[in-house]
Amino acid sequence: MSAWKAKRFWKEVTIEAVAGGFTVRLDGRPVKTPAKTSLVVPTVALADAIAAEWNAQSGLVKPETMPFTRSANSALDKIVPQFDAVVEMLAAYGGTDLLCYRAIGPESLVARQAAGWDPLLGWASEALRVPLVATAGVMHIAQEPASLARLHAIVASFNPFELAAFHDLVAISGSLILALAVTRGRLSAEAAWALSRIDETWQIEQWGEDEEAAASEAVREADFLQAGRFYALCG
Repeated sequence: MSAWKAKRFWKEVTIEAVAGGFTVRLDGRPVKTPAKTSLVVPTVALADAIAAEWNAQSGLVKPETMPFTRSANSALDKIVPQFDAVVEMLAAYGGTDLLCYRAIGPESLVARQAAGWDPLLGWASEALRVPLVATAGVMHIAQEPASLARLHAIVASFNPFELAAFHDLVAISGSLILALAVTRGRLSAEAAWALSRIDETWQIEQWGEDEEAAASEAVREADFLQAGRFYALCG
């Protein structure tokens, strides 16, 4: 038996200001998350984006075409109940940040990493007051406890919706610093993605591109850029 699929039953999609933010209504009925939590988001801009997704549905509802709704659902159903645990998990990336682990060769790759990543570590040290040490190779290098504590405090300052977007920016890129650069306006999401793929880009230049790997990377890139768009609408 095929799974039941929701169909569009509403004619009108509206936005309403409520306690805690804004909600989206379908013919006057508030949208709820899969866990039956009221979908209340912090900004009217985010509510507008979610409303547009619901309004664009025709016939069968296609969740894959509703990334803003999905991220808002994640914020409410997944981030809110385990906020502290998510903060801990993301802050831990500071101890193993992509930007701190460099190639030992060849020189062209080493130089490319330095040109792309050194300015971001300098920015983190000055703007965020988070000095981090870089090393060549994969052996773990301990970061200063004060830097890690500062990173934890920064991550903990996000609201659940911002944290939902930040989670994807960090997890996909492997870099807390790149993700923070996006959220602080230091980098566009597109620029941060390119900097996170320096190694992969270099490999492609040497050996060519694998079609299956390229397809997987395209999905990851789309998810990363969408996380940047979602974050921009949260504040």
